[in-house]
Amino acid sequence: MERLVGTVSRGIRAPIIREGDDIAKIVADSVLNAAKSDNFEIGDRDVIAVTEAVVARAQGNYASCEDIAADVKAKFGDNTLGVIFPILSRNRFAICLKGIAMGVKKMVLMLSYPSDEVGNHLIDLDALDEKGVNPWSDVLTEAKYRELFGYKKHVFTGVDYIEYYKELITSCGCEVEIILANDCRTILDYTKHVLCCDIHTRARSKRLLKKGGAEVVLGLDEIMTAPINGSGYNENFGLRGSNKATEDKIKLFPRDCAPVVEKVQQLVKEATGKTVEVMIYGDGAFKDPVGKIWELADPVVSPAYTAGLEGQPNEVKLKYLADNDFAHLSGQELKDAISEYIRNKDSDLTGQMVSQGTTPRRLTDLIGSLCDLTSGSGDKGTPIVFVQGYFDNYTK
Repeated sequence: MERLVGTVSRGIRAPIIREGDDIAKIVADSVLNAAKSDNFEIGDRDVIAVTEAVVARAQGNYASCEDIAADVKAKFGDNTLGVIFPILSRNRFAICLKGIAMGVKKMVLMLSYPSDEVGNHLIDLDALDEKGVNPWSDVLTEAKYRELFGYKKHVFTGVDYIEYYKELITSCGCEVEIILANDCRTILDYTKHVLCCDIHTRARSKRLLKKGGAEVVLGLDEIMTAPINGSGYNENFGLRGSNKATEDKIKLFPRDCAPVVEKVQQLVKEATGKTVEVMIYGDGAFKDPVGKIWELADPVVSPAYTAGLEGQPNEVKLKYLADNDFAHLSGQELKDAISEYIRNKDSDLTGQMVSQGTTPRRLTDLIGSLCDLTSGSGDKGTPIVFVQGYFDNYTK
């Protein structure tokens, strides 16, 4: 009988991961046991994905606020510190901010507006228009912001982030001044020592600040790049990709991830004879249509993956073929013609009309988004995702 199912994404339940656990063995065993329990087969080029959070937990990759403070103080001294363009997040940034505040005496916190980099809004766009504020040129003090817009709570979290961040900073004994601006160089009117907290625009911000006369410019990716008093660290991403663990500790993005995915691949091969692809994933890359939040707060979607996940899809658009090349056909003749076209398609369809609208993104970004949505971020208990048929097409 003809197979009628394409891609299938399964959330795989796993034990609660603790520091020191053999994460690769747990991942492989969890998938193998799930296959037996639910009676599904593991095939070549199926994908096993595991969330970065449990990899970091197994590694014990944690840092405390005191560790962050010590690193910040060592790198910026007693100078007033400009902290620019952080995202508005209790989970992603608040504990990092607490550690930063503990390491300095005075901070100028500069927030982008109307929203942060990942779409959390401080101000509604219509409200900007109503008040005649130009976010590309106007610099707002905290007092001016309150005068114009009052107290605004986040649509999902119910938090006024300006008030929340201010109270958090001052509770650490740090003096703070808050401004809103979108030109990173605005901070140089307040201090020449800057910590760039933007994620995907960080390289540009650093370049502009250095050219603008900043004396010390670092990014979050340059804080906690080495152990502080035996802490965890990430030599490539520093504090980027970290999450709140407790009120005084963060879980850093995992490090040394390539051996993990390679070992999972090896263990499954030994058990089944099949060569699966394996990846570690963080945030997917998609935008919420209601809250306008762009989900990607991690520095990358996938910090490590096996070789078969390199590259982009090379697909044709079925409806384009049906409406154009084979508009004169129907039924089985149409199916046979399209199937034959797919079997003989070019190895690189870049720029061809037949591939328009086929989402030309990297495989790891696409699959990472699928996995992030499958596993969720709550209590599903499925930090592992098993994807079948992703590399199939209409002919299989």
